[in-house]
Amino acid sequence: MGTPTKTDTALLGELRQLIEQARQHVAQTANSALTMLYWQVGERVRCEVLKNDRAEYGEEILPTLSAKLMPEYGKGFSARNLARMVQFVEIFADANIVATLSRQLTWSHFVEILPLKQPLEREYYAEMCRIERWSVRTLRERIGSQLYLRTRYFEKARRGHSIRN
Repeated sequence: MGTPTKTDTALLGELRQLIEQARQHVAQTANSALTMLYWQVGERVRCEVLKNDRAEYGEEILPTLSAKLMPEYGKGFSARNLARMVQFVEIFADANIVATLSRQLTWSHFVEILPLKQPLEREYYAEMCRIERWSVRTLRERIGSQLYLRTRYFEKARRGHSIRN
């Protein structure tokens, strides 16, 4: 084998790019499918088992469901994760919005957003993740630094409103 030519180098570069694009597409598709699966599981559990209530008896039902699902499907179906899936449906009730967001946000992104109390705050972080393609780590850092509150503070100041409003 001789030294690689410019054509060989260009070909190798193109092949690497094709492989990386395909891998990225597969990962994105898998993440989106998994997120939608978790939404559907949460929706079914909420509608069929909890009867659309945040019933306390759900605390008894979720471990029972989990005990049946985990041996076959793994720890992703723990009682805690099933409760998160139900919460996911309660917070992101529109399947179409979830389908759109899940093309760019992973389940891990949603897990970070779910505990936030204010709907506008959740929407803000979800949209920022989507637009700026934040990693989960970046999302965590932005939430920890209270970016949403600081953005609101500066936006009110810019508009000349009292910061106390």
